[in-house]
Amino acid sequence: MPNHQSQVLGHLKQGRTLSQAEAIKHFDCYRLSAVIERLRKQGYNIVTYKEANTKNKGTHARYELVGEFEA
Repeated sequence: MPNHQSQVLGHLKQGRTLSQAEAIKHFDCYRLSAVIERLRKQGYNIVTYKEANTKNKGTHARYELVGEFEA
């Protein structure tokens, strides 16, 4: 069974972005920020975007891998 780190990295390497809600839905991953931090420490260039919440006030993070994609 793949771990959250490999699942998130695979998703990002496909040129997709990922939010916490999507990580829960797709990978049952409730600690996305921790996974992103581990990937950054391994040298992956992952940027964070702040998005407005659709149902209430405030923002949430959306992550994107920059410059490294798989065909």
